[in-house]
Amino acid sequence: MTETLPGHAAAPDFERRAAACRDRLTGVPGGACSDAAWLFARLVAAREVRGERVLLGLSAQALAELAQRHFAADAAAVLSPSSHFDPYLPHQPPVVDATHAAFVASMRDFLMGLAAPDVDAADARCLATILAHACLRPDHLWRDLGLAGRDDVTQMLTRFFPEVVARNREGLRWKKLLARELARATGGVPGPAPGCPGCEDFGFCFPQGH
Repeated sequence: MTETLPGHAAAPDFERRAAACRDRLTGVPGGACSDAAWLFARLVAAREVRGERVLLGLSAQALAELAQRHFAADAAAVLSPSSHFDPYLPHQPPVVDATHAAFVASMRDFLMGLAAPDVDAADARCLATILAHACLRPDHLWRDLGLAGRDDVTQMLTRFFPEVVARNREGLRWKKLLARELARATGGVPGPAPGCPGCEDFGFCFPQGH
């Protein structure tokens, strides 16, 4: 049975700012670039305009190499420490304890083991890192990634980690599915991802007594 997701959209101002940041990163407005460049620009821009770049989980070197592969020559100016920072939003590090660190490492390795053979390995690792850190956040995965909806996540996973999509026969929400498959792969007991308890639909995904 496919789960129904509630409608929810990001604030229009953030939408506009993220779109502008995305276009500056790619150097071409409107998406006239490679699919990978478009995707990573969206993911980075969604966090950049909120001053939450740290939540991507990418090291400075990984981000610089990602920019070199996909972004415009002047993208460094967009991603400089002096770029937009919103003082009214939280900026806590994404990994706050050893349990989070272990989850992120395991999820990243799990996803890399399922990466499509025709995608760039460095791109797959960046995306696996971003996804693993997003699982620490208390919301639906597409919102945590700054995407427009569940279909965006499905399309992204289909391109980079198609086996993950193939395993979702029940139509589970992606964060729940990722946590379940990681547990199965590592011999653990399936349960919520670290960020799931803070989600508004935690009780729907993990009803008491089930």
